[in-house]
Amino acid sequence: MRGHPGALKREGYVVDAANEAPTALQMIGERLYNLVITDVKMPEMSGLELLKEARQKSRDTQFILMTAYGTVESAVAAMKEGAYDYLSKPLDMQRLRALVLKALEFQALVAENNELRLRLQKRSEPSLLVGASEALRKVTELSDEVARSEVTVLIEGESGTGKEIVARSIHLKSARAEKPFISVNCAALPEQLLEAELFGHVKGAFTGAVADKPGRFQLADGGTLFLDEIGDLSAKGQGDLLRVLEDGTFRMVGGTKMMRVNVRVVAATNKKLEEAVAAGKFREDLWYRLQIVPVFIPPLRERPEDIPLLIESFLEHFTSKHKRRRKKLAGEALQLCQRFPWPGNVRQLRNMIERLVITGKNSTIEVGDLPEFLRVHDQNATIFALRPGMSLAEVEKLLIRQTLTHVTENREEAAKLLGISRRSLQYKLKQYGLLEGSESAEVE
Repeated sequence: MRGHPGALKREGYVVDAANEAPTALQMIGERLYNLVITDVKMPEMSGLELLKEARQKSRDTQFILMTAYGTVESAVAAMKEGAYDYLSKPLDMQRLRALVLKALEFQALVAENNELRLRLQKRSEPSLLVGASEALRKVTELSDEVARSEVTVLIEGESGTGKEIVARSIHLKSARAEKPFISVNCAALPEQLLEAELFGHVKGAFTGAVADKPGRFQLADGGTLFLDEIGDLSAKGQGDLLRVLEDGTFRMVGGTKMMRVNVRVVAATNKKLEEAVAAGKFREDLWYRLQIVPVFIPPLRERPEDIPLLIESFLEHFTSKHKRRRKKLAGEALQLCQRFPWPGNVRQLRNMIERLVITGKNSTIEVGDLPEFLRVHDQNATIFALRPGMSLAEVEKLLIRQTLTHVTENREEAAKLLGISRRSLQYKLKQYGLLEGSESAEVE
C-alpha cells in the first residue's frame, strides 16, 4: 500500500506499505487486503496494471488511484476496470480519509460470499442498515424492487441514516453492478466548480485547466451516478442536471461537442424537497424527474427496536478492529440508548460505541460509562413529541412503543396503563410490527 500510511494508522486502520508494485502484488497474494491506495505512474508496473493483476488474486479488494493532471486518463481507465475512485495530487488528507471510509463500506457490500463478507466486515466498517424493524424491512424491500428497474431514485432521510449505503445497494443489485458507481457530494462543491465536476472540462476552459478532465457523468457511463445532498444544488446546477436527465446529453465546460452517456441517477437529500419547491428554492420539474421512486429512510428515533442489533454489530466490529476484549451493554444502559432520540442517527450511535470500546475498562458497559448527554437527556425525558399530520395509528404505535420503552417492559402492566387488555396490546404490537418474528407467529 502506497500513500500516507501514518495518517491512516492514526485513524485506527491496519496499514502495510510497499515501495514498488511487484512487492505490493506479492503481499496481496499472501494476505487479504480490503483496500489498496496506489500511484497511477510507477516504475516496472503502472497502477492500472497492478489493479488488473491484483484482481486475479483478490477479487474483492478495492483500489483508490492517486494521479496528477497529466495521468487523469489512466485513472479513468482504472475506474472502468473497477477501481473505487481516484484522487488528484496534491492529496487532500480529509478527502482521502473520507474516501477510505466509503471504499471500505462499499467493499463490505461486494464480498463474494458470506464467509468472506464476515471476515471483511470485521476489518472495514460495519453496516448502518442493521435491524429488524418493519420500517427498515420496507426500505430493504423497496430498494430491492427499484434495483431491478432503470428508474431514477430519490433517497430521503436525515444525515447519518445510511442513504449512500442504500444507493450502493441498489447499484450492486442492478444490471449495472459490473459498471462504475460514482458519487459526488453536491453540498461540498462551490457553484463555479460543480459544472466542471459533473460534466468535465477541456484544456484551457479556465485558469488551472491544464488538460482535459472527464466529469462524473462520463466516469459513470454505463453505471450509476449518486448525487448526494441534491437539495443543496444551485439554481444553475439544477437546470444543467435537468437537461442531462431529460436527454442524456451535455457539453464539457469550454467544449463545443455534445457528449452522450448512459447513466442511472440515484439522488439523496436530508432536506424536505417538497418544502423547498414550495419556497421556490428547488425546481419543481427537477423534483418530479428525480422522485420517480422515493425511498425514505426513517430516523433512528422512530425505530428504537433496531438499536440493540446495531449496538451488537458495532461492538463486535470495534472490539475486533481495536483488539479489545469482548464487551456488552448492561440492560439498563441498553434501555437508555433506546430512549435517546439520536439526532445524528446511526452514525452517531456507531461513533459512541467505538468510543466506549476504546475507553471502557470493563467487559460490561454500565449506565455510568455512557456519555453525559445520554444520562442528562434521560433524566429530563418526561414527554415525547407528536407532529401535526400524524395518523391516529401512528400516534397509537408511538404511544405503545414509548410506554414499553420509557415506563415498563412488563406488557401486562403496560396494557393496564394504556387502558386495554393484554391480548389487545399483543394484537397491536403485531399490527404495528413491534414484535419479534417468533412472537408474531405465536399471535397468529
